[in-house]
Amino acid sequence: MARLLAIDYGAKRTGIAVTDPLQLIASALETVTSHEVLKFLKAYVQREPVEKFVVGLPKGLDGNDTDNTARVRKFVTHLEQAFPDIPVHWHDERFTSVMALQAMIAGGSTKKDRREKGNIDKVSAAIILQSYMESKFLNRD
Repeated sequence: MARLLAIDYGAKRTGIAVTDPLQLIASALETVTSHEVLKFLKAYVQREPVEKFVVGLPKGLDGNDTDNTARVRKFVTHLEQAFPDIPVHWHDERFTSVMALQAMIAGGSTKKDRREKGNIDKVSAAIILQSYMESKFLNRD
C-alpha cells in the first residue's frame, strides 16, 4: 500500500509528514525550505510510493482565507503539475502550530528543540495528516 504524505506549506519552510505503508500512523518526516519542496518531493516519490498528498489549508478563526492561503493555493497548482497522477486533498490546518508546540512540550522536547521552527513545521504536518486520517475513518459508510 502506498503512503499518504502531508504538507504544511509556509513562506519560508515546509513541514512534511508521511504515513507508514499501511496508512495507520502519521509521522513527522522532514522540514525543507519552501523553494526546494518540489525537489524534495520528487526524490521522495522516487523512493516511496505515495497514494495522495494532503495539504494544510490556511484559514483564519472566522473561516476566511489568511495571508498565506493564496501562496499555498499557488504551490498546490505547481504540485499538481509536477505530480499529475497523485491526487491532492485539502485539510484544515487551523491550530496545528499550537497543537504541535503542545505535543512537543508533552513529549518532553527541550526548549531548544521547540525554538527550532522547523520542528514545529514537521510536527504540524503530522497533525494535519493524523487529523485527515481520522476524518476519513469517521466519515466511512
